[in-house]
Amino acid sequence: MSDRMKKQAEQNRAVAKELRNRDKNDAAKRYEDRAAELESGRVTDVTDSVSRLISWGFGR
Repeated sequence: MSDRMKKQAEQNRAVAKELRNRDKNDAAKRYEDRAAELESGRVTDVTDSVSRLISWGFGR
């Protein structure tokens, strides 16, 4: 898991906590589920690959 993904999972959990405080349980569950996906390793971070591909494409 990349640092970006860890940071995003932490942010998602913080948002979920705030949403629960506002009684928005459905939205909080979605954020918690996304955080769990990020932490599970089922999500692949391809940000760097996409960035290189775009840079290569514009360089032509």
